[in-house]
Amino acid sequence: MTTVRLTVAQALVRFLTAQHTERDGQRHRLIDACWGIFGHGNVAGLGQALVESGQGAGAPLPFHQGRNEQAMVHAAVGFARQRNRLSTQAVTTSIGPGATNLTTGAALATINRLPVLLLPGDIFANRVPDPVLQQLEVPYAGDISVNDALRPVSRYFDRVLRPEALITAALQAMRVLTDPAETGAVTLALPQDVQTEAYDWPEEFFAERVWRVARPVPEPEALAEAAAAVRAARRPLLIAGGGVHHSEAEEALRAFADMTGIPVASTQAGKGSLRYDHPCDVGGIGHTGTAVADELARTADLVIGVGTRYTDFTTASGTLFAPATRFLNLNIAAFDGHKLGGLALTADARAALEALAGALRGHRVPPDHEAEYGRGKQAWERTVAEAFAPHPLDEKARPSQTQVLGALDAVVGDEDVVINAAGSMPGDLHKLWRARSPRQYHVEYGYSCMGYEIPAAIGVRLAAPDRPVWALVGDGTYLMLPTEIVTAVQEGVNINVVLVQNHGYASIGGLSEQTGGERFGTAYRFRDADGGYTGDVLPVDLAANAASLGMEVHRAANCDQLREALAAARASGRPSCVYVETDPEPDVPAPGAQAWWDVAVAETSQRPAARRAREEYERQRARQRRHL
Repeated sequence: MTTVRLTVAQALVRFLTAQHTERDGQRHRLIDACWGIFGHGNVAGLGQALVESGQGAGAPLPFHQGRNEQAMVHAAVGFARQRNRLSTQAVTTSIGPGATNLTTGAALATINRLPVLLLPGDIFANRVPDPVLQQLEVPYAGDISVNDALRPVSRYFDRVLRPEALITAALQAMRVLTDPAETGAVTLALPQDVQTEAYDWPEEFFAERVWRVARPVPEPEALAEAAAAVRAARRPLLIAGGGVHHSEAEEALRAFADMTGIPVASTQAGKGSLRYDHPCDVGGIGHTGTAVADELARTADLVIGVGTRYTDFTTASGTLFAPATRFLNLNIAAFDGHKLGGLALTADARAALEALAGALRGHRVPPDHEAEYGRGKQAWERTVAEAFAPHPLDEKARPSQTQVLGALDAVVGDEDVVINAAGSMPGDLHKLWRARSPRQYHVEYGYSCMGYEIPAAIGVRLAAPDRPVWALVGDGTYLMLPTEIVTAVQEGVNINVVLVQNHGYASIGGLSEQTGGERFGTAYRFRDADGGYTGDVLPVDLAANAASLGMEVHRAANCDQLREALAAARASGRPSCVYVETDPEPDVPAPGAQAWWDVAVAETSQRPAARRAREEYERQRARQRRHL
């Protein structure tokens, strides 16, 4: 057997460059690049290995320098989502705080079923320098480090304590990264001494390896039962989840909708599965859904869930669907397919839709059902147009948040990507955004992680360098994680940040008011005499901050200036920021929630606001039901 002598870190880098995925005859590189921040846990191991492998044009494993470990994971996740999970990136950190900073990003990746490879440094396996700098000492267990915090948020975790153990660990890591039903964050904890140890590796370990991403087809008996359920339904509704995008099933869904006339609503992850102007597209569903989609859900006799996890926002915390509603779930993960007592068609989303369409050939919903949701769709389009409509030219009229989205809608093309994750904007986007292409709408709502947008925009732009990318952030989210602006400037990654200043956590402020919290602790203001945060707004200038980090900044004071600023940013060849302060009390407010969301309210309180909120909570909770 031929061998080659390399350190563990050198072997891992070489191994990663030889891994590929393949689906539908198309091959993709699995690990596109490696993000990193170096410290004493990885600088002499993976850092040295990346230098030795070569950087620059055509590097075997290109390296990207990050500023925050959590942000590096977000960038890799954004890349993986844009590439339909067929390619991802690796992230390496030192031990200690560098490693634990990965935890939030890992949770986001695993919750959203998106692959990312995490390579944190770890303590010495030989235990000689014990405790090493930044080591957590656990009196009852000598084999625990802070990296064990990554176990519950990883789909696969291993600690490579000996050089030869890398062979098994690396292959298992690739298996999970490429499994469409099991993917998420994969962690290989690398003790810093082991990274630098040499071993005689078999050449076969470095041979090109192709991980085929299969399209499992439905089991025939389950398919027949599913087709019978659809044929028997008078008021079916299809819910498109993120699995439609992951499996590239958009065309199959369009063909299915064209043939059957079944209306299609979408989750946050599934929005864009149909173009907004397709006759069957009725928009978002659930707590942040459209009026037409939610009314269809309340009266549906059959709900066809395609690639959805049925989160509480989708089901309106168990209040949206009628007690007699049946569920048919097309999902590659059996865990999700059996939710809500549904008939599970365990298969790839595209394969399942194509098979179900074949079994339903000639079937179409009743004409009155089509006419009904057609009228509802037209009515909601009028709502969208009203929310997006700009003010007449008025230098003093600040735009509302929905008018900001309307201005962006007027500027973007089908190829643009719009990214958001947290605050009140995901709700407005889900209800109002007119998705024009499958990858235009990129809202991370599985974890709804503040700070995701800017680094994710970098990852998306790296994955799709010809597509304009927009990161939409409020001031609260911006202050969480603006660090990767420096990375975008350094790398010449042209992203556009739309920075909306509303002086605090607007979304949670509204939720606090609804639940009896009276907006406590949600505004960015000076303290008043009583100790609350109700004084003057803070004199911060976030536009100046973005400029100080290297961005080209465009300020807008009204709707007319906003549209000009957005167009200028899109045309710029530099990372750009459009800064706008919004009107907190606009003449035309955003459409309200069309369905409930369960946020528990204090059962007893001395304050009238909390007591009133509890009464409303009890009224809504009485409508909750379990679908078995």
